[in-house]
Amino acid sequence: MRSDNIHIREITADDASGLLEFQQENRDFFERYAPTRTPDFYTMESQLKRIQKSAEAWQNDQAYDFGIFTNDDNRLVGTVSLFQVRRGPLQSALIGYDLAQQHNGKGYTTEAVRLAVDYGFNQLKLHRIEAGAMTHNIASIRVLEKAGFQKEGVARQNVNINGKWEDHQILAILNPND
Repeated sequence: MRSDNIHIREITADDASGLLEFQQENRDFFERYAPTRTPDFYTMESQLKRIQKSAEAWQNDQAYDFGIFTNDDNRLVGTVSLFQVRRGPLQSALIGYDLAQQHNGKGYTTEAVRLAVDYGFNQLKLHRIEAGAMTHNIASIRVLEKAGFQKEGVARQNVNINGKWEDHQILAILNPND
């Protein structure tokens, strides 16, 4: 799936070294917004296990992890995921993403979120996609709003980030075809 500047596709074992490099280069930046990661997260073995688990989740219709790649040099610069896929009467998923710090502000994340939402609605036939962003993470909230998400409220002390329970702005987008 392609947009003007980036494309997204399933992450495979061939991407393991790029994924590891991406995580290592952005470790300090990501740790401000992500749950605490153990040191072994930053190993090739751990990244290969993550990719394997991701492939299994994809096969089982539980989660869909995509790499974000630049169109000009095909470099892995981020990830976007549809996860906690719920079927039955809900037909929903959560969305999450990260982008290399050096590529922030270029619109790549907004493009990737739009592509993932399009996949969720048109391929997976989801009705609703929900996201949460720490209330002080204005850039992430702005990405979601540009992609069509609407604010629904604040989930208090929702996620433990670096040992502190953080409030999260909840946003969602509904499938316009439903």
